[in-house]
Amino acid sequence: MSSDARSSRSSLSSSAPSASSAAVPDALAGLGWDDAWAAEFAPYAEQGLVAGRVVRVDRGQCDVLTEEGLVRADTAFVTPHDPLRVICTGDWAAVEAAGTPRYVKAYLPRRTAFVRSTSSQRSEGQILASNVDHAIIAVSLAVELDLGRLERFLALAWESGAQPLVVLTKADLVPDPVTLAHLVQDVETTAPGVQVLTVSSHTGEGTDVLGAIVADGTSVLLGVSGAGKSTLANALLGADAMEVQATRDVDGKGRHTTTTRNLLVLPGGGVLIDTPGLRGVGLWDAEAGVGQVFSEIEEFAARCRFHDCAHVAEPGCAVLAAVADGLLPERRLESYRKLMRENQRIVAKTDARLRADLRRDWKQKSAEGRANYAAKRGGARF
Repeated sequence: MSSDARSSRSSLSSSAPSASSAAVPDALAGLGWDDAWAAEFAPYAEQGLVAGRVVRVDRGQCDVLTEEGLVRADTAFVTPHDPLRVICTGDWAAVEAAGTPRYVKAYLPRRTAFVRSTSSQRSEGQILASNVDHAIIAVSLAVELDLGRLERFLALAWESGAQPLVVLTKADLVPDPVTLAHLVQDVETTAPGVQVLTVSSHTGEGTDVLGAIVADGTSVLLGVSGAGKSTLANALLGADAMEVQATRDVDGKGRHTTTTRNLLVLPGGGVLIDTPGLRGVGLWDAEAGVGQVFSEIEEFAARCRFHDCAHVAEPGCAVLAAVADGLLPERRLESYRKLMRENQRIVAKTDARLRADLRRDWKQKSAEGRANYAAKRGGARF
């Protein structure tokens, strides 16, 4: 997500539209429409198109909430070959005012976009939700915490331009307050600068606080299957709108209750995009997001002797010194290295110059390794 896209985000207006948005239906205000969106949409309004927000995309069609209500529209005009440019849940669309079928002719430039790498071998990105203000990462306390996976979610959330929020679900299953406090502390250490909230849909703990947060803008609900996302969505909706399935006792894993991404209007204000459980959380050009997740490592790295320090064995490495002094957990450094390497590989597959640089570095390191080995063997040549 570019800095221009991040800086273009504006707060969602819940008041009556001003003169600049007088042509915009009041019905869209509760979906997050504001003066800036109205200005973006003006050229399409002149063409007789109507504005609406995409609540679901499925097999070449999508459901769009407009002034007249829910409209089913064809997406043939907004389905390019680039998977990152297809229309998705959360987009603001320009839809034909009439016709059978009706078509989405365009969508407005996105302010934020949550993108991950697909599990295919084609190195494609997949956009999960757009125009999101809060990225809620649901983590179940019913199973052992996977901090590495959480770091991946956080990196993608920061990269999207949204504000991450970690919600620890099923808090009622951890009755010991000392144990719960330790778990929360582990997550807070893993998520610097991110609010961590414990909730229980069973007891209602924390749901009022979460409801107040999501009432301001658009939120996307993320997490693996069994994290309690659908139950959490029902708690925020105040109704059993989302089907809930029990997790397996043997490993705490759940089945895919939600199979599509849906935009839900919350009774307390704001909208929520519920997503299916994600089996894979692959990075997609998320270097800035990784840096944000590991901000303490970035701060230590600024004090390294060499500006291109790899934090492996270089002299004067402030990061390694922090590990030795107990200021930085070694697990965090290993996770940082892993995510940075993964992100570099992803970018290299689509960036020819970076790919050439990586190949040159690999050849140089291989030559150095052979030379060092030859020196140890008394000058043997290979």
